Amino acid sequence: MIIKTTTRTTTQTTSKPTTRIISSLSEVGQTAWDELLGFQADANPFLSFAFLHALHESGSASEKSGWQPQYVTLWDEVDGQPRLIAALPLYVKFHSYGEYVFDWAWADAYERNGLEYYPKLLSAIPFTPVTGGRLLARDDQARAALIDVLKSLRKDTQTSSTHILYPPAAQAEALQQAGFLLRSGVQFHWLNPGYRNFTEFLDTLERKKRKNIVAERRKVADAGVRLRRVRGQDATEADWIFFNRCYAQTYAEHRSTPYLNLDFFLRIGASMPHNILLIVAERNGRPIASSLLIYTDQTLYGRYWGALEFVPCLHFETAYYQPLEFCIEQKIACFEGGAQGEHKMARGFLPQKTWSAHWLARPAFADAVANFLAREADGIDSYMDELNDRNPFRSTPL
Repeated sequence: MIIKTTTRTTTQTTSKPTTRIISSLSEVGQTAWDELLGFQADANPFLSFAFLHALHESGSASEKSGWQPQYVTLWDEVDGQPRLIAALPLYVKFHSYGEYVFDWAWADAYERNGLEYYPKLLSAIPFTPVTGGRLLARDDQARAALIDVLKSLRKDTQTSSTHILYPPAAQAEALQQAGFLLRSGVQFHWLNPGYRNFTEFLDTLERKKRKNIVAERRKVADAGVRLRRVRGQDATEADWIFFNRCYAQTYAEHRSTPYLNLDFFLRIGASMPHNILLIVAERNGRPIASSLLIYTDQTLYGRYWGALEFVPCLHFETAYYQPLEFCIEQKIACFEGGAQGEHKMARGFLPQKTWSAHWLARPAFADAVANFLAREADGIDSYMDELNDRNPFRSTPL
């Protein structure tokens, strides 16, 4: 399915931007794309040209895999030259895999009523449940124009629905005002108030949780495992090949097929090394496990891990404790541990609300989903209250 590319004009800005639907970021170019990101307060590495282009060019997120890129871009002219002023990462989706905001029940309801739920329109970073800008724009006027185009597009394409996943709260509110239904979710993030070392962090936790972490780390050390951290610029092809084996092993253990491939990992390793951290676990001089993290000066993002041998608590060491030490050493303020996982709370992570926005073309289904989301939102709020009551940090000093 191809979204019909039509040139639109709008009076929202004096330069009368035109709309282009693109199927490859090469039609925009890295300079123009990353320049637009420079105007976003809520940008992150997953929105970069390097990351998105690697997803597409490696075939990880492509029409063949059920992710057909159809990015919405708005352009004006400066001195006779086209200038990108707004963009929306958008895909025609033929399934709901790799999204982390689950709408399988909605698709099933369509099917039971003899209707087709797929294809649908989806704005998201494939396989990446990380909050960040979706309505990318140079200014508020360009963003308003982009929302107007999105409202027209969701009707013109004759798809069942349009979904925008993990927008920041302000953009979620703007989408709600544009007629979208909001859905909330929960993730767990670790916040760094300025710990001087890992021990100082441990001292802030309840006694039982502190003892458990110390015991888990001791098990890994007593098993003869040693950890090394590899910055992206120092990672070799052998490091990436080994990490890909670990990543694929995780999916094999869950009887599933990996979303990403070695080509993708090699591409981001070459194009955005300053944002990459690999943690490699070794025993007797031989690598046995690895995790991949993406980071900026402010935020560390946990992504993937895998092991070729089982060692008790090795997952916690490679995916949590080593990254936490890295955050403390580099004075990184936040560690986003990824989707789901109440077990993260015992390691100092706290619940944070996330958002998604949804529009369904059929009024009857839209009403049913709206009622469901209202009930679900009440449940999420109660769940957040329950989680906050289980705060892992000490309420009194030692």
